[in-house]
Amino acid sequence: MTTRKLVHIIDDEDAIRRSASFMLKTSGYTVETWSNGVAFLKEVRHVEEGCILLDVRMPEMDGLEVQQALNERGITMPVIVLTGHGDVTIAVRAMKGGAVDFLEKPFEKAVLLSAIEAAFGRLASAGSQAARAAEAEVVLGALTPRERDVLEGLAKGLPNKTIAYDLGISPRTVEVHRANLMSKLEVRSLSDALRIAFAAGMGGG
Repeated sequence: MTTRKLVHIIDDEDAIRRSASFMLKTSGYTVETWSNGVAFLKEVRHVEEGCILLDVRMPEMDGLEVQQALNERGITMPVIVLTGHGDVTIAVRAMKGGAVDFLEKPFEKAVLLSAIEAAFGRLASAGSQAARAAEAEVVLGALTPRERDVLEGLAKGLPNKTIAYDLGISPRTVEVHRANLMSKLEVRSLSDALRIAFAAGMGGG
């Protein structure tokens, strides 16, 4: 097992590739950059295993299509999705596809490094899915039925207004439930809450 940590950056923006590459190299990571997903997929069988930073909006194939192609080929490298558009639907699709996290550009160095460490943690503990599911169920046990309903809606990629309509409550009440469930789950970001929800099998259908 190699101790060096390799990050593959797939982004069509040269400036993002350069800045993220510099940031990671100065933090002790090895970096390979790719200008698009098609190029990466062509070589993926021969590249060294690592973590993938994957931009959503790219020509030819967008990030979600690349992610799907990796899944179909059985490539289990952890993926962190980068989006310039904080779009819940894209984030949910990425997380459902197995992404470790999603980050909105411009991202802070600490947030990026934390997500990458989580990705390498997943590489190290591959195969502990059953344990994660059991853990998620325990954590979700702290939520009220209504908070679980709201989390289920979020896991399906629904906006607050739609969740409110479906549950017959006001959008403001949805926001309150959302804040409460985030607090009970001890998470700071929507992606962390979604990770727990998906591990427990929520958001299906």
